[in-house]
Amino acid sequence: AITVNNTDGTCTANITNNLSNRNLIINGAMQVAQRGTSSSSWSGIGFPACDRQKTLGSYGGTWTISQSTEAPSDNGFTKSTKYDCTTAVTSLNANAYLQHYYRIEGQDLQGVCKGTSNAKPLILSFWVKTNKTGTYNVEAIDQDNSRLCTFAYTVANTNWNKYTVVFPADTTGAFGNDNGASLDIGWWLVAGSTFNTGSNQNSFGSFVQANRAPSNVNLADSTSNEWYITGIQLEIDHTGSGVATEFEHRTFHDELHRC
Repeated sequence: AITVNNTDGTCTANITNNLSNRNLIINGAMQVAQRGTSSSSWSGIGFPACDRQKTLGSYGGTWTISQSTEAPSDNGFTKSTKYDCTTAVTSLNANAYLQHYYRIEGQDLQGVCKGTSNAKPLILSFWVKTNKTGTYNVEAIDQDNSRLCTFAYTVANTNWNKYTVVFPADTTGAFGNDNGASLDIGWWLVAGSTFNTGSNQNSFGSFVQANRAPSNVNLADSTSNEWYITGIQLEIDHTGSGVATEFEHRTFHDELHRC
């Protein structure tokens, strides 16, 4: 909306749909890998390759995790994070898990207005390619208030595909305005019975372990299995449309600085 001052001719623009700086994820296109581009024999917790992209694992097989040049190039991507199973586990321990993980500080989430009557939904979009089709789960964990929201997404083919999940607004529990961990996003790749026997919580509620990864595939069941991810974007849904915008590509310099 543009307002014109009839006295001096100046204009004021009220911009309500600013598309810059909308992605809350740093290094979502996997451009930056300052620690190194590959880690082999990986089975634990840490940052094996791309900056800000964490892996959580226990009893979930052994992996080579790397920055890959395999990417949906027609959408402007040149890199991805790749999970390559090197030691399979076909019979999972109840507490087995493997997740691709991203953690966001509370001071970067204040625009969500969580815990207030003006709380906003969050739209998560990402690109995945894998040879292991089936049901996968992605979760959002409010670490400040121990609240959980989970959704399933179905991989139907072995191509690159874009997936979108809308985490509904939550009027319970605000995010801390500090550099502490407030919101975690986790993509489930391996889930033992502790995590996969419940049902999805499609709205934020009390944290229930069994509801985190219902009926999730076991990506660790064969050394032939690979899983790639790139183009991760998390944005505030100011309009309530539930529609993800196109990925916000940033320069390597900008992304490196943020990392």
